[in-house]
Parts: sequence; structure tokens; C-alpha cells
Amino acid sequence: MPATAGGHLRGVLSMLVAVAAFALMDASMKVLAPHYAPMQVTALRGLASLPLVLVWALIDGGPGQLLRVRWPLHLFRGVLSVLMLVAFVFALQRLPLAEAYSLFFVAPLLITALAVPMLGERVGWRRWTAIAVGLAGTVIVLRPTGSNMLSWGGVAVLVSAGCYALSAITVRVLGRTDSTQSMVVWMLAMLSVFSLAFAWQDWKPIDPAHWKTVAVLAFTGAIGQYGVTEAFRRAPASVIAPLEYTALIWGLGLDWALWGVLPDRWMLIGAAVIIACGLYLLRRERVHVEAEHP
Repeated sequence: MPATAGGHLRGVLSMLVAVAAFALMDASMKVLAPHYAPMQVTALRGLASLPLVLVWALIDGGPGQLLRVRWPLHLFRGVLSVLMLVAFVFALQRLPLAEAYSLFFVAPLLITALAVPMLGERVGWRRWTAIAVGLAGTVIVLRPTGSNMLSWGGVAVLVSAGCYALSAITVRVLGRTDSTQSMVVWMLAMLSVFSLAFAWQDWKPIDPAHWKTVAVLAFTGAIGQYGVTEAFRRAPASVIAPLEYTALIWGLGLDWALWGVLPDRWMLIGAAVIIACGLYLLRRERVHVEAEHP
């Protein structure tokens, strides 16, 4: 097998593992969400995974890469990470995992839209149309004629997706000068510090029965972060990014296995619309890149 093909295969496998790990991490947060405030669950997510990720960064690159960074952008990304996770945990208290994922899939559409004013990228009418149709898909998931049209859970997921999109734009800028390891470590460090500061006053002692869930949260978060990094290092984004949508399969399976919840047709239709638009945007991006660099 050619080296490039082998690298791509390893990248694909790494991404599939990462998506599975993050799905289990999100399920762990959903298990904890009814018992602890969203800010405390957010703090636990950061604190649990930070030591493991820090060890990885020190082994792969050393401490110097963690200090030579653009601090203002890391600080901004840290604030966004807190808002993103708090909103997502809040949503998990109210929505099935698969439904939350379906709405969160608008993030790639938002990234493309935000790249125009923030990065100066050009987006043609085809991609703007895909963005508009994808956003319409969120309305379908939110039930256009039902009581969930403006549910707090749905709004929280969209806020979380918006923060994720802004964070992704920040990563594009940081990636020009800072290492991947520094971005992961400082994101988790700031997530831990900021969320712990807000959660400390109302901190609830961890029930002994929940420590196993916290351990799962720690390892799946660290494995997912490493897997994503390895995936994008080994294979092009156009190959890796579509695999993020396999999270919906995990969400459906975990909803059924842990909570006995099955999706309705509106959620599935809306998710299909959002995913189709996301895949189309990825395809157009690939065509655009190939046209610029034949």
C-alpha cells in the first residue's frame, strides 16, 4: 500500500475512534447532567482530561511549544469553550443525544459563513444556498409545528454550535503559528480554570457512584482529542471532516441503549438535510482548493 494511502487510512481510523470516544464522553456528561449544574459538569470535563492531554503534549513536542503561543487568542478560545460546553450540557439535560447532535451539525455551515467576515474567504452562491438550506434543516429538527420550536434545549445547542464555529475560526488563525498540542492543552486548561471558578461556590460533592462515569469522561475526552489531532495530521480535511457525522449513529445507539429513546421522523429528516448540506459544502471546498492548486 502506498505511504499516502496508508496515512489516509490511519487518519480515517483515528477519526472514527475519536468520534466514538467523543460520543461516549457526551453520554457521560448526559449521565452527570441531572445531578450537577452545567458549569460543574463542564469543569469536570476539563479537569478530568487535562492531565492525560498534558502528558501527551509534553511527550510529543515538549514544554517549549506550550509557552510560545498567542495568548489573547487562546484566552478568547478558552472563554468560547466554556460557553460552548455549558450550553451543550444544559441542552443534554433536556434533549436526547441524537437530537442534540443533529442540531450541532450546523456548526460546519456556520464556520463557512463566518469565514467570510473573519478570514476574508470567498463563498459563492452555491455554498450560501447550502448554508441557508442547512439552517432550514434546524427548523425541521426543532419541529416547525410543535412545542419544541423554541425550546431552551434547542436554542442552547445552537448557541453551543455558534461558539464552536467561532472557536474553529480561531483555530485556523492560531494554527499558523501555534502547535496543535498547545491549542488542546490551553483550551482544556482555561476551560477547567474558568468553569471551576464559576462552579466553585455551588460545587456539589461527587457521589461515589459517579466516579466511574467521571473516569470514562476523562479517558474518552483524552482519546477523542488525540484521535482528532492524529486524523487531521494523517489525512486531508476533506477526507476526515465528513466522518464527524458518524456521531449521529452513536447518538442514536446510545439514546436507545441508555435511555430507551428513539428518534421521530422530524429529527431524522432535519438531520439528513443538515448533513447533506454539510457534505456539499465540504465537496465545494475541495473543488475550490483543487482549482486554486491544480
